[in-house]
Amino acid sequence: MVLVPEAKDQSKAAKGRRRGLARPPTAPPALAWAVDDPFTTMADYERSIQDMVHQLRNSSEPGDTKCQVNLRLWRSNRRSLSPWAYSINHDATRIPADIPEARCLCMGCINPFTMQEDRTMASIPIYSRLPVRRLLCQVPGEAGHKPSGKKCHKKYQMVMETIAVGCTCIF
Repeated sequence: MVLVPEAKDQSKAAKGRRRGLARPPTAPPALAWAVDDPFTTMADYERSIQDMVHQLRNSSEPGDTKCQVNLRLWRSNRRSLSPWAYSINHDATRIPADIPEARCLCMGCINPFTMQEDRTMASIPIYSRLPVRRLLCQVPGEAGHKPSGKKCHKKYQMVMETIAVGCTCIF
């Protein structure tokens, strides 16, 4: 999913309007899940993650793990001054079971003038919370228990999971 911020109106009239009372939004937020059909949206979301995993597994780009920038590659993770590689975070009790997760390749950051690692700065992961469906096993009569060998009713519950999506430099 690509998010595009709305263009801000910087005219004098628009600046004057900011001082008044805020108007209620006329359109629903762009990131809201469709209440009337959440499964279509969730299915599309899960399919897009599966596509990313498939591309990662079938990538023809070099899989090196060196702390270096490669401006010839089109993917931003290798062009960044804090480059990262992707690994597949696998969890069989989750849908989607496989999620691409970023891993920083440098302890420091790439100095844009020397193109060498500079350890006066630090590369850190950027985290995002992603919706996933987690498999829960509930023993009849006991709520919230994990599988313990007893027969249980398998149930998926929507939860938010924190995943590293990229890396950035900090001073």
